[in-house]
Amino acid sequence: MFSSPPPLAPPTSEGTRRSWLRLLRSHRVGTSTFYRLMAEHGGDAEAALEALPQIAAKAGVAGYRPCPPEVVERELAAGSRAGARPIFIGMKEYPSALAEIADAPPMLWALGQTELTGREAVALVGARNASSIGRRTAAALSRGLGEAGLVVVSGLARGIDAEAHAAALATGTIAVVAGGVDVVYPKENTDLTARIAETGLIVSEMPPGTRPQARHFPRRNRIISGIARAVLVVEAATKSGSLITARDALDQGRDVLAVPGHPFDGRASGCNLLIRDGATLVRNAEDVLEALGTAPAPRLSPRRERQPTPAAQPADPPRINQPAAAAPTHGDPLRNRILSFLGMTPLSEDQLLRDLCMPAPAIAEELLALEMDGAVVRHPGGLLARGA
Repeated sequence: MFSSPPPLAPPTSEGTRRSWLRLLRSHRVGTSTFYRLMAEHGGDAEAALEALPQIAAKAGVAGYRPCPPEVVERELAAGSRAGARPIFIGMKEYPSALAEIADAPPMLWALGQTELTGREAVALVGARNASSIGRRTAAALSRGLGEAGLVVVSGLARGIDAEAHAAALATGTIAVVAGGVDVVYPKENTDLTARIAETGLIVSEMPPGTRPQARHFPRRNRIISGIARAVLVVEAATKSGSLITARDALDQGRDVLAVPGHPFDGRASGCNLLIRDGATLVRNAEDVLEALGTAPAPRLSPRRERQPTPAAQPADPPRINQPAAAAPTHGDPLRNRILSFLGMTPLSEDQLLRDLCMPAPAIAEELLALEMDGAVVRHPGGLLARGA
């Protein structure tokens, strides 16, 4: 399990904040090195900056220069233009649970309602290519947790993350992003991102304007789990970012919970594996609250529209090797969209049409072709599922 970083007095003046940021942005100074340097120099970032060239020279790096002051000034100006503010570890706005992990970011950029960091939170994560039932399950869980007074944390990705954030907008949600807080990714979440910035909170350890890259996401995941009291996984393949978040949660001493899925659906294989290995099986928000020992609170938002109740999830899955998710192999966008919403658990054709936001005639031909190919199986009662 991670140990807490050494205690540091938060920077109280503009000068010390700039020194912290310069040290953090200096070449080859990561989170661990930052804390080590601060510990060695009595929490004085300016002294650590002065010592960096000599430390680098001893390591065989000639001509080393710490981060120039103008780089920090540009970053602060970009954050100000975006309406964001830096919150440093030790400040009251900094998430107290996150401060307990060993590699807690020394500073976060925050855009939105920073008071949300003072409330208890649960992370809800899952597949980007989520099925219809997975999306509705995530929305129902997020809505229930929000109404019980919990903040819902996720990563603002497409699929499960987006559903979790959207369902918790009225009760409180925190989005932890891999790029800058002012960078929208993916573009399809543009409207959702704007709504979270207005009523929720977006945080990142990256400078404003940073475009997210693949290496940023694993680092982002440890912040998602670090802010939360528990991590709840809804649909995740065996090799996925959601399972990285779950592993981070275990290392950080957080509870891990998972919604079970059909044993033949690759998108549920990671959840089933987590349950097999000891994660708490949950079916609804009440199960989550029970696992956390939290009594439900009164509804926080009576104005909310009622959402359809998700279909029942399968029982505890058998311990078998899970196949990989059946990814669409054809280039047709409509075919891919239909398959992305379907899983091994049957779904009503009416619900599929609502998910696709398309009339029946528009998809009839493609749906028939998928049935002929065996990619889609039609069950009695107008139910559809992926073919085995």
